[in-house]
Amino acid sequence: MRRRDWIRNTLLSAGAGLSWTRWSSEPKSKKEGLRIAHITDVHIRPEEEVPARARRAMEAILDEQVDFFLNGGDSIHDASYDDVTRQRVEEQWKVWDDFRALADGYEMHSCLGNHDMWWAAPSKNDAMYGKEYAVKRLKIPHRYYSFYRQGWHFFVLDSNQSGIQLDSNQRIWLEDELNALEKNTPVLLMSHYPILGVTDHFVGGQHSDFEELKTLFYKHKDKVKLCLSGHQHMVDEAWYNGVSYRCNGALSGFWWGDGDEASAGKGYYLETPPGYAVLDLYPDGTFKNNYIPHTF
Repeated sequence: MRRRDWIRNTLLSAGAGLSWTRWSSEPKSKKEGLRIAHITDVHIRPEEEVPARARRAMEAILDEQVDFFLNGGDSIHDASYDDVTRQRVEEQWKVWDDFRALADGYEMHSCLGNHDMWWAAPSKNDAMYGKEYAVKRLKIPHRYYSFYRQGWHFFVLDSNQSGIQLDSNQRIWLEDELNALEKNTPVLLMSHYPILGVTDHFVGGQHSDFEELKTLFYKHKDKVKLCLSGHQHMVDEAWYNGVSYRCNGALSGFWWGDGDEASAGKGYYLETPPGYAVLDLYPDGTFKNNYIPHTF
């Protein structure tokens, strides 16, 4: 390739990356696939008309005619701080239930976020303490699990351990499940924290076990296509060893607030607007991740 053609193509590629919408790769098959909504960091709470604003966001998502939802965690505003009371935890989960009911009839596969667990319960034997209660309120089968839809295998992970990583039992389970999948089965993994990304350089929060997971994914490079995450309230994309790592922004943006000093608009966190993603997953393992900003 001539040098000026290389420069031109490089600039065009860089320009394409400025759009919120970006193909991971051109799909080889145009057969009908799955359309999924990825919401994360809803941080819902009863104050400041947050439920009404979240309702408007949900109505916009449903207009996208998605098949089901992936929810990336931090569903409620916060249960994790030491001063959070039982009443406060209950009222947050109540408004989450109301929000979830707006998508009644749709599957919602959720993972645990770091703000979803109540660690300040009087005892570890308290029914509301920790992960088991959050699992119950989110109506998910376990703190980590997998499922299969239309040719794609989905893994929902729990990285809420000290050091932001998978625990040993979960890592063994993930490896065993990947080994059991047929060759070339496309795989999507969702975690609350990014496994590998860009925005960690700004605010932190990436998996500490990314090297081990990278090695595992390379072993199954015919399968692992996409890792989705949230937590950062920012949007980024990384590509390594054939795997796309997509961190999508928060539905709550700046935690439903006006925005920080560096914001480019109302509700922005740094330069990222509040929003959600719509993913199109194709049978051949290609996909499209479209981040859609929404206004409060």
